[in-house]
Amino acid sequence: MSLPKYKMTMLALTIGIASAMVGCSSNPKKEVVDTGPQSSEQVYIEKAKKALERNQYTDAAKHLEALETYYPTGNYAQQAQLELLYVKFQQKDYEGAIALADRFIRMNPQHPQVDYAYYVRGVSNMEQNYNGLLRYTSLKQSHRDVSYLKVAYQNFVDFIRRYPSSEYAVDAAQRMKFISQELAESEMNAARFNVKRKAWLAAVERSLWVIEHYPQAPQVPEALATVAYGYDKLGDKTTSQQYIEVLKLNYPKLVKSDGTVNMRAARSEGSFINRATLGIFGKEAQTLTEQNPSEVEADEEKRSLTNRLSFGLLDRPKDEKTQSTEAAE
Repeated sequence: MSLPKYKMTMLALTIGIASAMVGCSSNPKKEVVDTGPQSSEQVYIEKAKKALERNQYTDAAKHLEALETYYPTGNYAQQAQLELLYVKFQQKDYEGAIALADRFIRMNPQHPQVDYAYYVRGVSNMEQNYNGLLRYTSLKQSHRDVSYLKVAYQNFVDFIRRYPSSEYAVDAAQRMKFISQELAESEMNAARFNVKRKAWLAAVERSLWVIEHYPQAPQVPEALATVAYGYDKLGDKTTSQQYIEVLKLNYPKLVKSDGTVNMRAARSEGSFINRATLGIFGKEAQTLTEQNPSEVEADEEKRSLTNRLSFGLLDRPKDEKTQSTEAAE
C-alpha cells in the first residue's frame, strides 16, 4: 500500500530538515584562539582612560581586563584592578565589584589605596539590597530582605576600624548610620506584627534587640514603649514599670496620664521617622546611583583617577564636604 503523494512529500521534507539539523549540530564550532596581547600595556591603559572619560564602561572593561590578562605583573596591573573595580560598580555588576574588591584586598593588603577596595565592597553590598525592580516599588525597605544591608554594615565597620582616617571614612559613617536605621526599622516592623498577633514575647525580644544594637536609632522610643507594653501583657508588671519610668524621663509624650504606655503615639512617631529616613544621604546617595548624565559628563572632564574612584566624593566643594562631616558627627 503506497502513501499518497502529499504524504510522501511531507515525509521527504521532514527527513531533509532533520538531516540538516543533525548535520549542523555535528559541525564543531570554531575555537577562539587567543593570539596574545594586541598592544603594549601603556596603550591598553590609555585606551581604558579614554573610554572612562566618555563613560564607555564596556570598552573600558575590555581594555582593563586585557591589561590584567597579558600584563599581570606590569606597571599598571594594580591601577587596572582599581579602575576595573570602579567600572564594575558603574555597570551595576555589584557581585563582580565585590569579587574584585575581595581579590584586591587579598593580593594587595599593603597597597596605599586598599582602603578604597574595602569601601567599595561595602557600598556594593549596600546597593545589592536596593538593586532591581524593588527599588522602584512602594514596598518599604524594612519589609524586604535586609541580609545585604547587614553584610554592608559589617563591611563598613571593618573598613572604619582599619582606616579611620581614610578619605572615604565620613561617607562610610553616614552609610552606617543609614543602615542602622533601616535595620532597626526592619526589627520594629517585625515587632509591630507580633504585637498585632499578640505574640508579646516575640515583640519584646525584637524591641530589645533594637535598644541593645541600635541605641542611636530613632526607633528606640517606640522600642522602649513596645517593651513596656509587652511586659505588661505578659504579666510582668515590675519590669514593665521600669521601662515606663524610662519613658517618662526621656519620652514623656509616650506615657498616658494614667501611667500606661501610649502605643498609638509610639507607632505614629516610628512611622514618621521611617518616612524621613530615606533622605539622610542627600547628595551622597545621588552621586552614586542617580546623578544626572549631563552632570556626570561635565564632571568626568576634570576628574583624576582618585576622584573617579571616589564616585564623586572628592569632587564636592570644600564647604560642602565640611557640612557633610559636621552632619555625620
